Parts: sequence; C-alpha cells; structure tokens
Amino acid sequence: MSPHDIAARALLALDPEDAHGWAIKGLKMGLGPRQSDVDDPILAITVAGLPLSNCVGLAAGFDKNAEVPAAMSKAGFGFVECGTVTPLAQAGNPRPRLFRLTQDQAVINRMGFNNQGLEPFAARLARLKAQRASRNGDAIVGANIGANKDATDRIADYVTGLARLWGLSDYFTVNISSPNTPGLRALQTKAALEDLLGRIAEARGRLKAAGTVDYPIFLKVAPDLEDGEVEAIVATVKAAGLDGIIVSNTTIARPGDLASPQADEDGGLSGRPLLRASTAMLARFHAASKGELALIGAGGVASGADALAKIRAGASAVQLYSALVYGGPGLVGRIKRDLAARLRAEGFASVTDAIGAA
Repeated sequence: MSPHDIAARALLALDPEDAHGWAIKGLKMGLGPRQSDVDDPILAITVAGLPLSNCVGLAAGFDKNAEVPAAMSKAGFGFVECGTVTPLAQAGNPRPRLFRLTQDQAVINRMGFNNQGLEPFAARLARLKAQRASRNGDAIVGANIGANKDATDRIADYVTGLARLWGLSDYFTVNISSPNTPGLRALQTKAALEDLLGRIAEARGRLKAAGTVDYPIFLKVAPDLEDGEVEAIVATVKAAGLDGIIVSNTTIARPGDLASPQADEDGGLSGRPLLRASTAMLARFHAASKGELALIGAGGVASGADALAKIRAGASAVQLYSALVYGGPGLVGRIKRDLAARLRAEGFASVTDAIGAA
C-alpha cells in the first residue's frame, strides 16, 4: 500500500467533510500521488472530440472549486470534471451533510451546491490553461455548471456559467440532476428541458461565432427517471445539438439491502449500491440514442470490472468519485490496469470496440 493510500485510510477517522477538506489541502501542497508511466494505449479514446489518454475520469463533486485538477490529472485520471459551480458563491445546506456508509461502500450527500462561485473558479482555470500551454500536457478538464438555489431564473444561471467559462474549460456539463437543490430535477421534464437546452444552444452559438472555437456540452441526468423520460431527454438533447449525456448522478432511492446505520439520511446516494441501477439506466440511454450521442457512465465504479460493465452498456468513458473514499488515490491506477487486462481477455483491441457490446 502506498503512503498516499495509507494517508487516505487515516482520513477515514475524521468527519467526512473535514477529511475531504484535508485531502484538497494536501493535493494543493503537492502531496498527491503521481502516475509514473504512460497510459496503456488500449484505454485511449476520443469522446465528443476530446482526446483522452485513458477513459477513466474524475466525477464532479470532488473538486468543486477547481483547486486541484492538475493534481488529479497527475494521479492518473484521463479527464477531470470540476464543480458544480454556480454564478454566485453559496454555503450549501447545513452540516452534517456528508455521510459514509462504510458497510455498503457508499456515500450519502446533501451538500446543496456549496461552492465559491464563478469568479474564483474561472481564475483558477485561467491559470491552469496558461500552465498547460507552456508544458503541453495534463488531462482534459471539464466544468460542471449549475444554478444558485435562490435564483429567480435558473436557466439564466446556466447560460452565465457557460459564457464565463467559455475558453477556459475543455468541455461543459449541465447539471440538472442533483437531488439537493429543491426543484432542480424538474428541469429534466420535457418542456423545461427544451427551454433550458434551447437557451444553452443559443448561447453556445453566440460564443462560438465570437471566438470560432467550440466545446462539447454534456447533460448530466439522474438515475431515477420514469418510463418515457429517457427517450424524451435523448430527443431534446439531439435537437439542441448537445454532444452527450452523463449517466448518472446520485439516486434518491434506497435499496433494501443497505446495512449502514446512516442509510436513511436524506440526500443523494452514491457508490457501490448505485452501480446496477445507473448501469441499467445507461443501457437505456444507449438504446434510445442509437450511438448518436457520446455517453459517459458514472455511478458505483470501483474496479475494472465495473468500468467495463459501463462500457459494454454503452459508455465511451466512465467517471468515479465515491470509490476514492474507500479505495484511496491509488484506486485509479488499479482500475486502469484491471480494465486493460479485461479488455484484452475479452478480445477487444480498444475501448471503442467494447462500447455497447452488452
């Protein structure tokens, strides 16, 4: 076990949110792990025009304020998604709001989009962009944008985030699927989603015309969708010209076999118990989109087997976060080695060959 993984285990003795804060501080000080070798070529893929050296990404929520994307890139992630960021800083929900379900290898959070706001986020991405230009390296970095809890026009908040970060982020994720901002998931309904994505598309067109550069935009959805909603979301995403969908955010459902004493806390459940439901939802989106949208699989990924299950269900890449709580920062390297071995064992020459194989 590496010193970084030992330190990660020590953090488990602290309050979950305090532990996360210390982890961010350590990474900012340069104490994080560094991948020593190049990625296995079998893991490389281009997703919505984004060239990834490997298909394993860091999900939003870990680095809400874009403080450590370079450190997480060096740890081995092929792409790093920062946020969720809202136009104005907000404190989020009262603590405690983050809970470890250790027996279930899961997490419940009701953070409520706590973040420092767009301006510090943008400044950090601008510095990162300058550093990357000078050394021509590091992973793809995305921005996950959201709306302030008390916004009178939430759609305007998304447009504001897109415009402010245009040119600073490699891709954007429109997050309408957190269960911790009241009413946010209502944006997944057909009429509201058409309005949101229509205004996003208009803003994208203006920004592209002004600078001639375009960036992929993804929609992040919940795993708790009803029959018919998947097809409606796919049709709306296609009509608006978005590039892909991230499936999925946390769930408000509670599987009956959860063993941890904090399983009934309010909030979104992530980690191991989300794997099956989120992968099944991913397969539904793959069937509905007919390969015309890039899909990223999130929810419960903790091993190469989990990653391959997402890819076989239709994902071009995967994301993880909760598994790091229990697996430590060395987990990403173990997942990549396991995934590469499994792809070869099943006769696939690349990640692309395995997409939708299930």
